[in-house]
Amino acid sequence: MLPLKDDLKARTRPVVVYAILTANILVYLYEISLGAELNDFVRQFGVVPYLLFHPTGIESYMRLFSSMFIHADSIMHILGNMLFLWIFADNVEDRIGHVRFILFYFGCGIAAALLQSVIDPGSKIPMIGASGAVSGVLGAYILLFPKARVLALIPLGFFLRLSYLPSFIFLGIWFLYQFLFGVSSLGARGGVAYFAHIGGFITGLLLALPFRKRRKTVDYNIY
Repeated sequence: MLPLKDDLKARTRPVVVYAILTANILVYLYEISLGAELNDFVRQFGVVPYLLFHPTGIESYMRLFSSMFIHADSIMHILGNMLFLWIFADNVEDRIGHVRFILFYFGCGIAAALLQSVIDPGSKIPMIGASGAVSGVLGAYILLFPKARVLALIPLGFFLRLSYLPSFIFLGIWFLYQFLFGVSSLGARGGVAYFAHIGGFITGLLLALPFRKRRKTVDYNIY
């Protein structure tokens, strides 16, 4: 399923989301310009699980941040991440606030990379992409806006159908796919870091707990 839009309008301008989108696009354009040197760029700034547990210096940990802005040379990687960020992140930023959203986004991305690294601590394959942080946004969204509707493009055999789905159904199915593919990918080398998606999603859900709207209570006297 592919999300196209949701039916919630943010009350504030999502300036942080705009900045993250712009930064990712600019880095991707720079990647394209590197040509054959792209692999060296990925090896230098991508997260390497082995280096997190056998650090060579502070740069081993700084990769946790830099890797969030690097994408594979396939344009579908960055398009998918930025689409999900564009649709779901504005309302999350609106709810938790601009400054807190910055901390939230990077916190989810770091937690995502750490979980994937724990799953395969000996891997020397660099991990790149904003998927972990974006997954955190999805985790927050499903908690904060479970009844929001998402317009999705749904493949049905040879046909495509447009349909509005409650966010808890759309994102619940998305998470189920990540879990199933993650379990099936255990022991594999390279490919999609599904446990980063899972870790980011769960972290986003937990970090969003304080921002749930509480029911208003009515004062009363007992007599």
